[in-house]
Amino acid sequence: MSSAKDRLIEAYLTCFGLGYAPIASGTFGTLGGVALAIVFALYLPAHYMLACLVTAVVLTLIGAPLGKWAEEKWQRKDPGQYVLDEVIGFLVTVAFIDPEHNLTIHLAVGFLLFRFFDIFKPPPARQLEKVSGGWGIILDDVVAGIYAAIALCIYTNYIA
Repeated sequence: MSSAKDRLIEAYLTCFGLGYAPIASGTFGTLGGVALAIVFALYLPAHYMLACLVTAVVLTLIGAPLGKWAEEKWQRKDPGQYVLDEVIGFLVTVAFIDPEHNLTIHLAVGFLLFRFFDIFKPPPARQLEKVSGGWGIILDDVVAGIYAAIALCIYTNYIA
C-alpha cells in the first residue's frame, strides 16, 4: 500500500491523473498546462509571461528530482504516466503570447505546435532524453517548448 506522500507525488507527476489516459497520455497531460495558462491569462494578465515561466521553473525544480521515484514506480525510463514535463513544456510554449489577444486561438495553435515538437523531438531534444532521471524526462520537453514558442511567435506576429 502506498503512503500519503507517494500518492501526493503520483498526483503531482500525473497532473492529477491525466497521465493515466489510456492513449496519448502526453497529449492529455498537456491539457494541465492549458488549464494553468488559462488561469494565468484570466487572473494574472499583466504578469502572464512571468507566471508561466516561474511556474515552469518551479515545476521543473520539484519534478526533476522525482524522476527516479517515477522510474522506479512505473518500472521504465521516462514513464508515460509522468506528464508534468508536458505541462512545463506547454507553459514555455505559450509564455510569450499576449493573453488579452486571441487567447483561445493562440493556446490551440500552441498546443498543436508543442505536441508536434514534443513528438518529433528535433535536436537537441532527442539527445536530452538520454540524460538520467527527471532531468532527461523534462529537458526534452523544455526544448520542444522553446521550438514551439518560436514557431508560435512567428505565427502570432506574422501569420495570424
